[in-house]
Amino acid sequence: MSMKLAILALLLERNMHPYEITLVMKERSMDRITKLQMGSLYYAVDKLASEGHIEAVEIISSPDRPDKTIYRITDSGIALFEQLVLQQFKKNEIIFHPLYLAIAVSRHVDPSKIEKLLEEKIRETEHLVNLAYQVYEEHIASVPRSALHLMYGKYEHSMTELKWLRRLHKDVLDRKLGEVGTPLNVEA
Repeated sequence: MSMKLAILALLLERNMHPYEITLVMKERSMDRITKLQMGSLYYAVDKLASEGHIEAVEIISSPDRPDKTIYRITDSGIALFEQLVLQQFKKNEIIFHPLYLAIAVSRHVDPSKIEKLLEEKIRETEHLVNLAYQVYEEHIASVPRSALHLMYGKYEHSMTELKWLRRLHKDVLDRKLGEVGTPLNVEA
């Protein structure tokens, strides 16, 4: 569903061929905000076309390359796009972080091993925080506010993740993961 939504959104902007859609998705880092399997793009394009949500407007032939089919969104595609967007707003899915289960049982693992992994994860997350803020700053003058909300939200989520990882790291350093009855220092 994410792939169909992304394709329809881009075709609302202008007519494109599938490879161009892939380039724009990569250029806009769409794979960083949702799960997009680039290998499924051509399948999704074929499906959208067979269902009448997009249609070919031009086929560009070249003797040394495969034909390029340029697609445009149809009225039913615009309706589907709106339906998909509204479905996403209605969703209220629980997010399962890859570390949740590992943290719950980590008291049974050598803390020095966890310590090193968390230090690496903190460095990576610091980079993501800086990158997210930079992306936001660079796009203030060029994208609609809806996109700015997305960009700044990504920054805020990264900041929250960083704060959480640092607090967890401190408890690992202090060898407190096995303690019971002590509240977390949430001010740290």
